[in-house]
Amino acid sequence: MKKIHLLLLKAFIKPFFVTFFIVMFILLMLFLFKYVDDLIGKGFEWYTILELMLYASAANVSMALPLAILLSSIMTFGTLGENYELVAIKSAGISLQKAMRPLMVLIVGIAFASFLFSEYMLPKANLKFGSLLWDVRNKKLSFLIKEGIFNNSIPGYSIRVEKKGKDGVSLTGVMIYDHTGTSGVAKIIIAKNGTMNSTKDKQYLVLKLNDGVRYEESSGQGGGYNPRQQLTRMRFVQTEQKFDLSSFKMNRTDENSFRSNNAMLNLKGLTHKGDSLTKELDSIDRFAAVSTGSYFKINNYTKGYTKLKVPEQKISGPIIKTLPKERETTALQAALDQATSVKQMTEGRIPDHAERVKMLIKIQIEYQRKFTLAVSCILLFFIGAPLGAIIRKGGLGLPVVMAIVFFLIYHIISTVSEKSATQGTLNPILGIWLAIIVLSPVGAFLTYKATADSALFDITYYKSLIVGLFKKKKPGL
Repeated sequence: MKKIHLLLLKAFIKPFFVTFFIVMFILLMLFLFKYVDDLIGKGFEWYTILELMLYASAANVSMALPLAILLSSIMTFGTLGENYELVAIKSAGISLQKAMRPLMVLIVGIAFASFLFSEYMLPKANLKFGSLLWDVRNKKLSFLIKEGIFNNSIPGYSIRVEKKGKDGVSLTGVMIYDHTGTSGVAKIIIAKNGTMNSTKDKQYLVLKLNDGVRYEESSGQGGGYNPRQQLTRMRFVQTEQKFDLSSFKMNRTDENSFRSNNAMLNLKGLTHKGDSLTKELDSIDRFAAVSTGSYFKINNYTKGYTKLKVPEQKISGPIIKTLPKERETTALQAALDQATSVKQMTEGRIPDHAERVKMLIKIQIEYQRKFTLAVSCILLFFIGAPLGAIIRKGGLGLPVVMAIVFFLIYHIISTVSEKSATQGTLNPILGIWLAIIVLSPVGAFLTYKATADSALFDITYYKSLIVGLFKKKKPGL
């Protein structure tokens, strides 16, 4: 029995690690393709990009780990079935469930480790990733301009510098072609020297130029077409040029904002943030109810001061008709003013209320995500292991196709349901667990069929059924 367990563990571990690292490599390549314009060829050191990829790979574990478990379990049991090793195990009196026990223990251990990873390591990795992106965004901008060549990185400008100082700030022999004009003719600025800096908010690159000339060509004076052009030459002792750097931003916030991001919090932090948002939401609702209720007035000045009993007056028709004619306009205007005030106050508070509700939904989703990774590992194992035992094919052919099909179904359901939950059209808890709820009966069904030695995916079995049906119909013809 122990030898069989060791055999199954060895058969599972090797394809698991291979598929896990292959999927991680593919996801990292997708990450590089996404940020290739922001990272490659802009002066970043190779180890900075490598460190960024390392932190980014932590977020890919939630996709790579379940897929690796699904694919490796299909390959393991498919290879055992193809080599008739499962038949030998069953002939020895060991059922499929007993044969799966050591792998079940291993998968439960991996699932528990994935939960600890999501709780402790992933928030820190996401924080490191966010802070490193912030540092990359605020990297010194000297790499934008290189010596001896025209640089077109800044839209609308071509900049050439003969020589840069060792400090990366001082420049010599500056030439700038400005293509932002509407006439189609570039403006030219030539300066002997200057300095390069960026503003405090990193929004603009500032070139302070000294001892230069500015050339600008425009059409002649007067309206209509004029073949004669006008050249303007302006000498300057010192001037300043600003360049917008919005195309170089990665749209990331600073590290302090990252610390409150949902992806950077563990269960305790998410619970604390959710409680704070719930209190804020209650305060907003309570204040809105009080503010709106102040416009609803019921005056009963005589209550408690008189014993006179006045019968109730029944009003038929519009209430405005009960007022004197000269007061109707005043009453209507007062009612309209109050209705407008209530509408303006409500419209101003609705976006704030909706934003906090959306944030609360995202917190609930992130809280449940800590557990779904571990459960999905167990679920996909109970889909992959019996599926491999049924199809009885090993290698990277049919097992890969089946694994991709089932994983795509799982991923599509989880993505669509999570997006629906984020938009508020689906309960957050149901949205994040919907894929697992849908596929759990599939795993139970496949496990039952594998235990009963069902020919669920045996083409020859279905072929024989079809041939048998045709043979039965021939005598009747």
